[in-house]
Amino acid sequence: MASSIPPLRPAIDRTSSKPSPAREPLWRHALGECLRGLRHERGEKLSETARRAGVSPQYLSEMERGLKEPSSEMIAAVAGALDVTLVDLTLAVAESVRSAQSSASRGVTCSAAYALAA
Repeated sequence: MASSIPPLRPAIDRTSSKPSPAREPLWRHALGECLRGLRHERGEKLSETARRAGVSPQYLSEMERGLKEPSSEMIAAVAGALDVTLVDLTLAVAESVRSAQSSASRGVTCSAAYALAA
């Protein structure tokens, strides 16, 4: 039984002279930015939020910097410590990714328009 599987394409075409499109941010980076923003809005120190969430300040710092892929339990614990629901946090992160993606695509369009105008 032969199946028709298309050949794999390289992730990066190093022979192309076209610039690659802007990458959308990783979820963990957008999550970290949202968590840090919420904590700053509350005027809290890292150690205060971490203590309430039951995580170490170092771990929370790594989450905020996008260095960790936290489990759903860790995300829920930090969200609870910041008095936000998991749903609201998820929507905020999704909106952050969406706005970053649309900003990047607008930037490419504007750059192309300026190049054509010149």
